[in-house]
Amino acid sequence: MNLPICRTVTDLRATVSQWHAAGEKVAVVPTMGALHEGHLSLVRAARGRATRVIVTLFVNPRQFNNADDLAKYPRDEEADRAKLASENVDLLFAPGVEEMYPEGFSTTVSVAGLSEGLCGAHRPGHFDGVATVVTKLLLQTQVDVALFGEKDYQQLSVIRRLVRDLDIPVEVVGVPTVREADGLALSSRNVRLSAEGRRKAPALAEALATAGMAIERGEDADAAIARAKAAIKRAGYSEVEYLELRDAETLEPVSRAKRPARLLVAAWLDSVRLIDNLPVLPPSHG
Repeated sequence: MNLPICRTVTDLRATVSQWHAAGEKVAVVPTMGALHEGHLSLVRAARGRATRVIVTLFVNPRQFNNADDLAKYPRDEEADRAKLASENVDLLFAPGVEEMYPEGFSTTVSVAGLSEGLCGAHRPGHFDGVATVVTKLLLQTQVDVALFGEKDYQQLSVIRRLVRDLDIPVEVVGVPTVREADGLALSSRNVRLSAEGRRKAPALAEALATAGMAIERGEDADAAIARAKAAIKRAGYSEVEYLELRDAETLEPVSRAKRPARLLVAAWLDSVRLIDNLPVLPPSHG
């Protein structure tokens, strides 16, 4: 299959308008490329919810607060396009920076509260960049449903809020994290790990799962989190940026899982920043 590709909003909207005129439901999976099985799981979930699937590919400079990180971000459009063609994606939207942010662009979408703390505290401006580009992509594609991975849980929460607050007529769907056989959450950044780092990496998910189970059993969250941080450091991670228990909906910090919560972590290994999270349910009283 030769996957059609659009570079401009005008061409994109013309195609989507034809689909909608024919009564078809349209879904979008926004990505920054460097596609892996996690992205493809989003595409398959989209296929189950719509008759037409668009994937967007845009490495968004506004969500990077480190120029070196932006420069190192993996890019291989041809490889990405081949993977999407094999999944029968209907359209790839791959605009240039000048199409997304033309000269004089001066608007920023900022979601208060949910974007603060966690990754927001360590990556100033990151979620403003995410919220701005996602708002643009949803308005540009004019889709019915948009799918995002739960691995970036804070990002998913921010997007759900901006869609609700701005009355954007799209259903936002979160898709569970895809993991390697050893538990490591799939990420485009994993390819930057050394062989030794890749061997150590699964300790992050393992420590998170152990802490989550302890909290669900009713153990003290602070103690479980302290043990998890120590285990991550013992495994060879250089820094645990944060490991926190938050309310699953509001992302407010909580000391106990009285209602559905989320354990979220960011840690550094081989100069690579890895994130992960797991749902934590209230302790059973049955």
